[in-house]
Parts: sequence; structure tokens; C-alpha cells
Amino acid sequence: MHVPEDAVVSSADVALALASAASQNGVQIYDRTSILHVMVRKGQVTGVETDKGQIQCHYFVNCAGQWAYELGLSNEEPVSIPLHACEHFYLLTRPWETPLQSNTPTIVDADGRIYIRNWQGGILSGGFEKNPKPIFTEGKNQLEIQNLQEDWDHFEPLLSSLLRRMPELETMEIMKLVNCPETFTPDMRCIMGESPSVRGYFVLAGMNSAGLSFGGGAGRYLAEWMVHGYPSESVWELDLKRFGALQSSRTFLRHRVMEVMPLLYDLKVPRWDFQTGRQLRTSPLYDRLDAQGARWMEKHGFERPKYFVPPDKDLLALEQSKTFYKPDWFEIVESEVKCCKEAVCVIDMSSFTKFEITSTGDQALEILQYLFSNDLDVPVGHIVHTGMLNEGGGYENDCSIARLSKRSFFMISPTDQQVHCWAWLKKYMPEDSNLILEDVTWKYTALNLIGPRAVDVLSELSYAPMTPDHFPSLFCKEMSVGYANGIRVMSMTHTGEPGFMLYIPIEYALHVYNEVMSVGQKYGIRNAGYYALRSLRIEKFFAFWGQDLNTLTTPLECGRESRVKLDKGMDFIGRDALLQQKQNGVYKRFTMFILDDHDTDLDLWPWWGEPIYRNGQYVGKTTSSAYGYTLERHVCLGFVHNFSEDTGEEQVVTADFINRGEYEIDIAGHRFQAKAKLYPVTSLFTHKRRKDDVELSDLHGK
Repeated sequence: MHVPEDAVVSSADVALALASAASQNGVQIYDRTSILHVMVRKGQVTGVETDKGQIQCHYFVNCAGQWAYELGLSNEEPVSIPLHACEHFYLLTRPWETPLQSNTPTIVDADGRIYIRNWQGGILSGGFEKNPKPIFTEGKNQLEIQNLQEDWDHFEPLLSSLLRRMPELETMEIMKLVNCPETFTPDMRCIMGESPSVRGYFVLAGMNSAGLSFGGGAGRYLAEWMVHGYPSESVWELDLKRFGALQSSRTFLRHRVMEVMPLLYDLKVPRWDFQTGRQLRTSPLYDRLDAQGARWMEKHGFERPKYFVPPDKDLLALEQSKTFYKPDWFEIVESEVKCCKEAVCVIDMSSFTKFEITSTGDQALEILQYLFSNDLDVPVGHIVHTGMLNEGGGYENDCSIARLSKRSFFMISPTDQQVHCWAWLKKYMPEDSNLILEDVTWKYTALNLIGPRAVDVLSELSYAPMTPDHFPSLFCKEMSVGYANGIRVMSMTHTGEPGFMLYIPIEYALHVYNEVMSVGQKYGIRNAGYYALRSLRIEKFFAFWGQDLNTLTTPLECGRESRVKLDKGMDFIGRDALLQQKQNGVYKRFTMFILDDHDTDLDLWPWWGEPIYRNGQYVGKTTSSAYGYTLERHVCLGFVHNFSEDTGEEQVVTADFINRGEYEIDIAGHRFQAKAKLYPVTSLFTHKRRKDDVELSDLHGK
């Protein structure tokens, strides 16, 4: 790819230029000064201790590169910054007879795992080998300028790629092979944002060998974060709070970066999972599910089942099938979805974040009413779907809250919200010994019982009526299931399908699971995974936080007005922004697209991030996609904008604007026609749900 406007610059020169400009604007720079640790008082940065004395400050930015991890741990209150250094090799040649021009394109040969660029009339070429060498696992090396040992044997595969690409290099004089440390993060994305544990402590590190490319944008967003409290774009995928302390093990980091570094030049296929650092957090049912054919994915360190391979399937072929087309698991997930629709399935959803908020008086209710947009002053036993919003009305979290008692609430959030949500609640909760926030994620195993026969399974196990008359939708009740007491049973499934969530104290998890599977046999029960859940929720037009919703998405933009109570009698964070948006209209709207002329067997699939076109004009991109087994069509969810054809400025998006357009989804350069919907579609066809009532009643009789 040749971008004529691109330039090649030296990172040292850029840093020096910025430092000079900063000095001219009054910034004080202390050269050759070591930070010993950051001083913290009552969870707030107060200054830094250096080898030349103290400096008072309210904000501190840790951009110490490969030493960011250690600097974070050196504080009075440690800050976890998960990154690790690897040796990075690049070769320098002397200038060519006819020196290369400064505008020579930079070349990336991903198959050869190398990059080539102009350097002072010669070339600089390095790469990301398949067998990287982690370094400094034991801790800090005091050498100020790192120039590690040359290792030509290690560099040989990259050198071979370079000579294959540029044969004339054989006659060139190589000046030297440079070996320097580069830092990498557990997920190949840089780390930025405020620490969840220390206010005023910001991080900008882990650039995965692209610091100069990211520097300008990353610096801008971090500056906005510090000044305004949030950046102008959603940067959740880069936020420090996406990690927990569990990713800070040096062994984990060493093993993970050995996998991450080669991936920089590997082809990333959809639904791809890291192979290192696995089985870190598991449900008590892990071994049972694994023995039944579970294939696993990882979220926030937690193992979650994707789907269950039947005994007659070829496991090796299934694991090796990595594609942008129809995947091998298509029929497996289809059978799981069908079972959810017609009988009953059980999905282990223990990874979801679970908090309990309790108080001696009304403190818990008061703070939750301020932090959440819906009305939580509901009768005991009721469940409320609600958003935790920021000042702009955007989603910091999307969750469900059950009122356990007058002064106790149980909050269920997405898996990767464990650190972020805790930090947000702590930020606003007063220091009150009568108000207690507890993370109970590890205390409960969560089983999602989905399908029309879930009610029969639970009725039989609890000897209690579970019909909607006795157990209405969005209701929570502590019950006995089998021999186990104290099971929190909730009439919701996160999919729009009928069923129940069971929150089980972990010591009872195996017993309850065994009982559910045993009793459920006559109702056609089977295990299911998150791929089935994904298909069900997308088909029902359910938005998920982190995929469809983010800090810049408001409830009014995604059809969730019913989850906002502007008149609940008290103020809440984001209320003013929502009132203004209600008056002015929304500038994007969450929309469901059903692909019309897409061949599931032959065409490339939509996965997410595909451009959306309305009447031939780009209006947004998809946020999540799945095959809808009921609709027998691909379903994409995404936001539609209204850009002025004259100025390009955003205009109000009305329901009429959505409905009057002709839509296409662009998948890898090919546009497919799509029907736009603002409400879920039960079926596009005459769909008859098969009920094998006779067969089931026969089995029941036997």
C-alpha cells in the first residue's frame, strides 16, 4: 500500500521536538531523574518521590514503556499494568549506491513476517518471528540504554524472507543487527486510561511496537480523559480497566507475549481465541462440560463454552477450521438453537460479573437511584434492566438488578465489566460504613435454562409452580432446587426466549447441574454454548454492552426508552443529557438488518464492522452479526447515521428516515441487500414450531 503523504521519522527526533515545544510553553522537564514511587493519599495521587526529592501533583501519567509494569507496582498503592518485553531485531544497511529516496514506500510482507523501510539511504528491516524471546521477566535491568546481544541464528528466518523479497541485498553491506526490547500486552492492544484503584493515576503504555504510529491519537485521547473525565471517542478496547489483577502474573505475561508477538503478522480470523494463559478462571462444572464435548472461549480470563461437539464429529477438523466463510460449527449451533426454541438447553454463564449492594438504611437504594437510569424502587423480588450512564447519557454499563430485600440488591453485569463497574461504583459511593459493596462473582455458578420446557424441569425439581401466573417475568426468588437451598432463580435468559437464570452457591453447583440434566432428559435437554446465545439474542434484537453499546451510546439511540425513568422523582447521572436528546432528537439509531440475497453456504459471512449503505451512501457500520436460524437469514445489528450530502454533518435520525431507505451491507467489497427493522422480527416466513408432545408424554409415562 503506497500512501504518498506518509513519512518516515525517528521516534527520538519526534520526542525531542515535542519536549522542546512543551518547554517553550512552560513545561518543566527534569532530565536524568528517576522516579522511586508515586505518592498516594486516600486513593488519590498526591505526588512523586524522585531521587532528587518530591514533586507535588494531582495527576501522574505512567508512560514508562517496558518499565511501566514495575513502576506501577512500586507505588504505595500498586497499579497493575499488564505488559511484558520481548527482544526485537532489525537490520540496518549502509546507503545504497543510489541512496533510497525519503518517499520510498514502507513495505510489509506479512507472509514473510517482515517490514522494510528507508533508513538514511539504505534500509531498515525487522519483523515479528514465530518464536520470540521474552526478556526481563525477573525484573528491571539498570542499563540506561539497552543494546542486547546480536543473535543471527534467531534472525535467520527473517533474513531469508528479506533476501527472497529483495535478492540484491546479498551484495549490500550490512551495518549492524540491532536487538532492542519492545513491550507487548496480553491482547495486542495498547493500554491507556485511569487506574481503577488510584484516582489521578493515568497510563499510556504497551504500544506493541507501534508507539510512534499511535502516539498522536493516544496522547490526544489521554489528554481529553484527564481534562474532561472521558475521551471524545469510545476507547474501551484500550482501557486499562479491561484487565484485572489476574492478567498481571509474570508467568502469564511471559507465555502470552510469546503468542502475541507472532500474531501481529498473522491472519486474524473471526471468533479466534488465545491459546496461552487458559483455564485460569473456570466454573465448578468445567470438567463435566469438557468431558461432554465443550469447546471453549475465554473472556476476562474466564473459560466459557462456545458449543458442544457431538461424539460423532471429527474434533481435529473442527478445531482447525478457521475461516471467514460458513464455519464447521454451523450445524452444531443450529441444533443447540433449535433445542432452545423447542425443548430446553442449559448454558453455563458463571463468568458474568455479580455484585451485591447492601445497607443498614436506605443508602443502597439512594445511591443506585442516582447511578442508574431506571427506577429501582420496586417491590422486593423484582428485576430491573437498567443502564449505568455517564454525564453524556452513554452506557458505562448495561446490567440487570434484582431487589433481594428492602436494603439489598443483586447486580448482574457483563463479564468484562468486573473491574470497570467496580471502579465506577466506588467512585460515586460515599465512604459510609453502613453501605457495603461486595463482588460475589466467584460465589455463584450461573446456569441459564432456556426453552419452553425449562418451566417443566424447574417445577419438577423444586415442587413449586413455575408458570407465569406464579412466577411472572423479571421476577427473582430464592428456592430449593433438588436438595440444594438458597438458589436464586430469576425469570429471564438474556436472549428474549422463555426460561430461567439459576444463581447457585458454588458448593451446590455440581449437584444442581446433575439434577437439571437428569430430570431434563425426558424433556429433550442438552448443553448449549455462547454461540447459540449470540444467535438467539441478535435474532431478538438484543444489544450487548461492549459489542453494540458503549460509553457514547445512549438508551434513546437504541430503543431503550422504557429502561429510562426521567420522572422517577430524583436526579440521576446522564438525565440532563437524555432530556436534551429527547427534545433535539437522536443522531444515530440502532437498527436490525436481515440480509436478502446472501448465500450462507457460498458467500463470505458478516462478522462485525461491515459498512452499512443507505441509498448508496455510507451511514454507519455493523456492531454484531449472527446467522438467525429461525429466520434462516443472516442478521446484522448496527447504528445508522444521517450525514448531510452537502456538508457531511450529522443530522437527526428519525424512524421515518430508517424506514424509507434502501439498504446494503458491504462484506469484503461485495454489497448485499438488506431489510432494515427497528423492532425484532419473530419470523419472515410461516414458521411452525414442532412440538413432540405425544412423544414427550409417552416418555413421561414410562
